[in-house]
Amino acid sequence: MASIMEGPLSKWTNVMKGWQYRWFVLDYNAGLLSYYTSKDKMMRGSRRGCVRLRGAVIGIDDEDDSTFTITVDQKTFHFQARDADEREKWIHALEGTILRHTHQLREAETGFVPSVQDFDKKLAEADAYLQILIDQLKLFDEKIKDCKEDESCRKIENLKETTCSMVESIKHCIVLLQIAKDQSNEQQHANGLISTINPVDGIFQPPLDNPVVNSTMPTQNTLPTGSGPSGPSSGGASPGLIPLPSHSVPDFSYSSSEDEFYDADEFYQSTTSPKHCKDPSGPAAALPLSNKDTALKRPDTTESLNSSMSNGTTEADAFDSHDDRDDDGEGESVEEHKSVIMHLLSQVRLGMDLTKVVLPTFILERRSLLEMYADFFAHPDLFVSIAEQEEPRDRMVQVVKWYLSAFHAGRKGSVAKKPYNPILGEVFYCHWDLPTEAEEPPPPTETIAEGPVPWSSSNSVCFVAEQVSHHPPISAFYAECLNKKIQFNAHIWTKSKFLGMSIGVHNIGQGCVSCLEHDEHYILNFPNGYGRSILTVPWVELGGECNISCSKSGYSANIMFHTKPFYGGKKHRITAEIFAPNDKKSYCSIEGEWNGVMYAKWANGENTVFIDTRRIGIIKKKVRKLEDQLDYESRRLWRDVTLNLRLRDIDSATDAKHRLEEKQRSEARERKENEQQWETRLFHEDGEVWVYDEPLLKRLVSHRQ
Repeated sequence: MASIMEGPLSKWTNVMKGWQYRWFVLDYNAGLLSYYTSKDKMMRGSRRGCVRLRGAVIGIDDEDDSTFTITVDQKTFHFQARDADEREKWIHALEGTILRHTHQLREAETGFVPSVQDFDKKLAEADAYLQILIDQLKLFDEKIKDCKEDESCRKIENLKETTCSMVESIKHCIVLLQIAKDQSNEQQHANGLISTINPVDGIFQPPLDNPVVNSTMPTQNTLPTGSGPSGPSSGGASPGLIPLPSHSVPDFSYSSSEDEFYDADEFYQSTTSPKHCKDPSGPAAALPLSNKDTALKRPDTTESLNSSMSNGTTEADAFDSHDDRDDDGEGESVEEHKSVIMHLLSQVRLGMDLTKVVLPTFILERRSLLEMYADFFAHPDLFVSIAEQEEPRDRMVQVVKWYLSAFHAGRKGSVAKKPYNPILGEVFYCHWDLPTEAEEPPPPTETIAEGPVPWSSSNSVCFVAEQVSHHPPISAFYAECLNKKIQFNAHIWTKSKFLGMSIGVHNIGQGCVSCLEHDEHYILNFPNGYGRSILTVPWVELGGECNISCSKSGYSANIMFHTKPFYGGKKHRITAEIFAPNDKKSYCSIEGEWNGVMYAKWANGENTVFIDTRRIGIIKKKVRKLEDQLDYESRRLWRDVTLNLRLRDIDSATDAKHRLEEKQRSEARERKENEQQWETRLFHEDGEVWVYDEPLLKRLVSHRQ
């Protein structure tokens, strides 16, 4: 076998419950990552285990820059490099190896085996295209002769020079390919070797003592695109091809009995259960989906929808009761279409920005991202109670309590799905009614009419959101309660990153809670989101450090959303501390789960339940019926997509989504041709933030004057 990279890595083992030093050797030709207990054991051929890379998926952790995983054969291996640079080198080399052998797998499954004749045909095609380029090159001379302007002449000459260099490079490549073919045929006839053009089982293993053949084998300098340039300094990429003890390529990845390979207990259990027993390394199917994929489920869904309408409920009512949606069973579609997910994974690279990647319709959540942001106010009573606190110390505690209660309501079901990407200019309105206190006199009706949601009452929490930018995709949203003199203004734009087995969503932006009677403004930011286990049943977790601060009172809070480590630990854990002005020691420490119970420990030693999200009731938002909404309001805009997703008609949902996106692109082209700038509807940019045009503070000042 031939190595392109070797060196030390740490490998997690379940038996020892920790990291174990191992010496690793990556064999590009065989598609194997073998490991040994030491470099000496490697030289003696005492292999501890190996990871077969054909069809494998590499994963990284956005929170840790030294670890990575390889998932293959329904197993997940965990590795740790010394630092981020070393991990990057290993990942690049591994990706190149996986890419090569995954392509060979697909070729084998389709029955395609390249032959010498195929090589000759491609070589002839390349030669024909080269001749076309040479003919085109001659036209440059004629252009130069006819050109009368010096500037244009210089441009054509520069273009000709660049083209000449390219033609020479292509000539050189064709000659090298022909030489490689001739050498391969000579060796095959002289020594009985296997042809490089038609390898056995996709693996070419020339004799290591043949310098001619060795010189044509891939090394660290001749890897395919995406491969790493060099290995770790301790072992590093091999300077040439390293003779290794001969090992056959196993059918599956394996490890010794003392060094069990199923490193992630949860993943192993989920993928070997009857429901998730499909091999994630299986072939990728074509991307388009047909109605036959969902025909079995559609009658039941249609029947239930028709049943609800027969009881006096209109079609618009069915959509408006979105908070009553039943997401149970949505994980089935992800499992059914795993081949589509695998196809997507084959098109992206680790760390790649997914903002412009078109995702399949079946993983959508049946609502817009603008509507999802309204979930921050699923407990509007906690929000307005901030303004009811008399002391700044208590107001900061209440801000933290509302903030930590805002995340669990975003997902009704257990399966993570992606909301629709809002279209530029899209808006969403809703409100929540709070219990009215009899002693509070109602405010003037004209003030209510001027609010963001004119059809709500003065005791409501009103919410409005708008997609204010497309590049980058910025969403702005605003909420207020007139009676309590409190408002919230925020903007967020997301940047998605592919992490292998996960997708990381970085939330960039900030929010501001304003208690108008106290002239206090609490600035806060948002945690990152992660879609985990994207090959089985996806689930969401939050991660990252967030801060809340009030410049007037001096109070602040630090909140840490902890991602689950693969070796134990709990999901959805948070820790938080609240500080008084200029104090380094917190007066309140909080820990627990953001979707469960959180406990507070106070400076006086008292321990209390800070908030229990399982016991506090979610107040349903109220949205106008579809027929009363504007054309660009979220639910009306996405109506056809939502209906067809509900009916499990993936084709029709995809068509409806495509029509919306194409309309947006067409309008953007038209604005560009007419040199017009997009004008927002409800928000404006103020420095680096987006602000609601008519906030409560501005209206109150106007009425006082």
